[in-house]
Amino acid sequence: MNDTTIVLTVVLATFLSALGMGCLPLWRKLSDELSMLRWMTGLAAGFLLASAILIAIPEGFMIYDEGGGVDFDAIPASGLAVLLGFLLLLVFEAFGFGHDIHEEHHEHAHEHGHGHVNHPSGVATSAVVGLTIHAAADGLAIGAALAADELHITLPILLGVLMHKLPAAFSLGAFSQHERNDRKRSLIDILVFSAATPLFIIITWSLLGDVSEAWIGLAILFSAGSFLYVATVDVLPEVHRHGSAKDVCLKVMLGALAIIAVMLFMDVVGLVEHAH
Repeated sequence: MNDTTIVLTVVLATFLSALGMGCLPLWRKLSDELSMLRWMTGLAAGFLLASAILIAIPEGFMIYDEGGGVDFDAIPASGLAVLLGFLLLLVFEAFGFGHDIHEEHHEHAHEHGHGHVNHPSGVATSAVVGLTIHAAADGLAIGAALAADELHITLPILLGVLMHKLPAAFSLGAFSQHERNDRKRSLIDILVFSAATPLFIIITWSLLGDVSEAWIGLAILFSAGSFLYVATVDVLPEVHRHGSAKDVCLKVMLGALAIIAVMLFMDVVGLVEHAH
């Protein structure tokens, strides 16, 4: 497949998977899927951590160095990119556009059999905006990986994004339906969220197509920072709320091991270039 076909395939996969998962709670009870949702969330933490630490950070540094770097006198641009990726999501959450705004509804619905939690007006819109910002950051990560034109970088990052995006889409669908009590408006919320990642994949891939490798490396490192934020600040605390330390450890380790298994498989079949 040529590059455009690969990008379009990834775009369709991210859009359809999020749309399908987001629509599930519009027709099914949330309590029926909570166990699966929590397992996926725990695995997502491991996926994101492993993707950031084993793929995005080392490969991002390597690509950045091969591209000749970017001139900054006092601050290493590569490290700054990771930090900015982390801090940007922190700033968005500080202004109320977070990733966990809907979690109390899940907990209440599970414990009491209904989702009647009083939220301030406009909270559904804030939830959509917050999750859409996260989805856009995911699109940047995948787009940067595609721009690097290395399957062994793209595939683990794509898997990490999907494992995180699917429970997020389900959560958004459930929360929007509860808050709006209007299936059509909830479907619009899900469509907006689902379209954010594909849109930013295309934008990032297009913008990075004619730049030096150094900038592609910085984009990947920026994405690594956002992955670390989502995994450690958003996902792991949520997993801890609903399971014992051993349970959390198991889920996160299984997620990380899954990424390692993918890396080993790609190495065995010759998809990893050991010398850049």
